[in-house]
Amino acid sequence: MTGCLFCRIAGGEIPSTVVQQDDRFYAFRDIDPKAPVHVLAIPREHIASLNDVRGVDQVGGLLLFARDVARSLGLSERGYRVVLNTNADGGQTVFHLHVHVLGGRAMQWPPG
Repeated sequence: MTGCLFCRIAGGEIPSTVVQQDDRFYAFRDIDPKAPVHVLAIPREHIASLNDVRGVDQVGGLLLFARDVARSLGLSERGYRVVLNTNADGGQTVFHLHVHVLGGRAMQWPPG
């Protein structure tokens, strides 16, 4: 989608610190980290939010990709958190489906 921040990042128009990528998904470091490790994982296909997912392969693939990112960063053993915000009240600020992979410290509950 033209003008979408995350589409532009995945397309290489806007610089990012790449963590992992394949033909369907792209993971990069968050510019405002909330944990020692804070990575965003996105589909390359523009999907505005979880409400717009059309098939289990879209969100399921994204979650498996996020798991693989966490593994590659050495977070699997101690643990990590995957967060998916949907729409404004859910905390979504960029309207391109994405998950936050957070780790490197113990997580608190409730999250906010």
